[in-house]
Formats: sequence, C-alpha cells, structure tokens
Amino acid sequence: MKSLIYLGVASLLVGCASSPPANNASLPTSTATTMYDYTIASPQGEPLSVIQLAQALRDADIILVGEWHSHPAAHLLQAQLLAALYQQNPNLTLSMEQFTRDNQTLVNDYLAGNIGEKTFVKEANAWPNYDSDYRPLVEFAKQNNIDVIAANAPKSIVRCVGRQGPEYLNKLPPNERLWAARSLTLATDAYQQTFIASMHHGDEAQTKRQFAAQTTWDDTMAESMVDYLKQHPQQQIIHVAGRFHTAEGLGTASRIKARNSALKVMMVTPISNQVTLRANAPDFTVKMQPLPQRYVQKEKMMAAMTAMGKRNSDLKCY
Repeated sequence: MKSLIYLGVASLLVGCASSPPANNASLPTSTATTMYDYTIASPQGEPLSVIQLAQALRDADIILVGEWHSHPAAHLLQAQLLAALYQQNPNLTLSMEQFTRDNQTLVNDYLAGNIGEKTFVKEANAWPNYDSDYRPLVEFAKQNNIDVIAANAPKSIVRCVGRQGPEYLNKLPPNERLWAARSLTLATDAYQQTFIASMHHGDEAQTKRQFAAQTTWDDTMAESMVDYLKQHPQQQIIHVAGRFHTAEGLGTASRIKARNSALKVMMVTPISNQVTLRANAPDFTVKMQPLPQRYVQKEKMMAAMTAMGKRNSDLKCY
C-alpha cells in the first residue's frame, strides 16, 4: 500500500515536466511560459528544483509557503512541495490559513471520511476557490493520513477587532475566546511598519485597529502551530497563507519565534518582475508571472472598494 502512495507522490512531483526529444537542434532557444510556470531559487539566488527545495527545507520545524491567492503557479508549487516534503519525511502536518479554529472538528471529520466534501465545504466555510486551489492539498493530506491544522481565527472575530480594537477579544464568550490567539503582538515592529506603509487611507486610530485585526490572523496562526508542535514534537509543519503574512519572516514567522525561539522557521515566497523582496531576505523565492491588473479605470476600482467597505454592514459584534 505504501508503494502505491509513493507512486502517487512521484506522479505529482513530475507534474507537467517532460523529457526533451533526442534531436532538439530545431527547438527554439526559449519556450513560452504560462501562468502555471515558476522558477525556484535559494536565498543566495541559486536555481533549485522542487526536490532540491524540499531537501533544503529538511531541517525546518515550520515551513511558511506564501501565495498570491488564486495564482495557478503558487497553488501548483504548494501541492508539489507538499508531496516532495512528504516523500522525504512522512512525519508531516499541513497547516492552513484558509480554515479557522472553530471548524477544526469539521476538518478532522472530513479527513476521517465521516462527512462528504460538499458538507465539508459548506459547513467549514471553505474559500470560494477551494475546489481549484486547496482541494489538492486537503485530498493529499486525506490520502496520506496527514493532520491538517485549521490555523486561523474566524473572520467575524477579526473584523470586529478591526472595528473595535484588540479589547474586543475580552468581550468574547469563553468558548469563542479560544478561537483567537491568547495574546496579540501590538508593539511597534517591522511587520507593523510594513503594514502601515501599505495603507492608503484612515486616521491613526483606525490604522491601529486595522493592524490589530491583521495581527490577530498572524498571532492565531502562529499560536496554532506552536501549540500543535508542543503535542507533536516529531512533526514538521508546512503552512500555506497569503504572501503578506509570510514574506521575509515579518508576520507569522515573527509571532512563531516570539512563542518559541527554538523553532526553525523557513519561508518560501512568490515573486515576479514587479514584486520582489528586500536585499538579503532569508526567503527561498518562487518567481512566476504577475496576476492580471485588477482595475484599469480608477472609478471602477473606487466602486469596488466602496462595495467592499459595505460588506460588513450586517456584522454583529458583542
């Protein structure tokens, strides 16, 4: 049975790769790239394959794999890296930003085969792009008996923190208080500075509330993984999350280290010609095509932002 599992892993690692014909003199010197294509490099700029990347990450306790949400190459890389890591070390756990603590039982039930996928997707509030982007990860975990950590805090809690500030957590009933980190990192640090620099509107008080909401995500995900490793110290964790949470070790990584400085955390971060990392960043990089520009006309962008601002109009906080 185990040999069949490894055959499946090998097929996933091969992916779209194919061997060139023996006589390739007539082939063009360059090939067209697609949105699925990517190239991997070490922090020093050395090119790597997925297998070599997994080997370079062998000693990490936690591997943070960033993504541009819905980018085909980012999600393909995550699936292939998950398989490569499992092939070299079956003591692997998948942690996900895309599921929240209050739905951990539903995640466990799906992995155990107690509920079907439609029930799981609906009741666990799976993201709209679950089928195309996260199903491969969850199904690989299910097939290979890999634990999946529903690492994040519920959106309702995060949004209420953004509305009322970090004090909102003190209003939660005891059972709901367990769904967010026991403490938040609110002191001024490089992550907060980066977050504030990315903001384009709002007064200082509003920005601080918004950062409290942001770090509620990061602190909760960090705490979820650190707590898991206390109970399962033999495991290696691969965590998938948005790029801003993981890049350069500022967000979730810094919150992990604050809780357990002995843990070795490594980052794998997508880049493009338009978006790069600071010099000497410790991340392994995955270069891919940028996503299409969302808006060209300013009025279209402003209308979308206005609509987004109204999406919490029915939000009820304690």
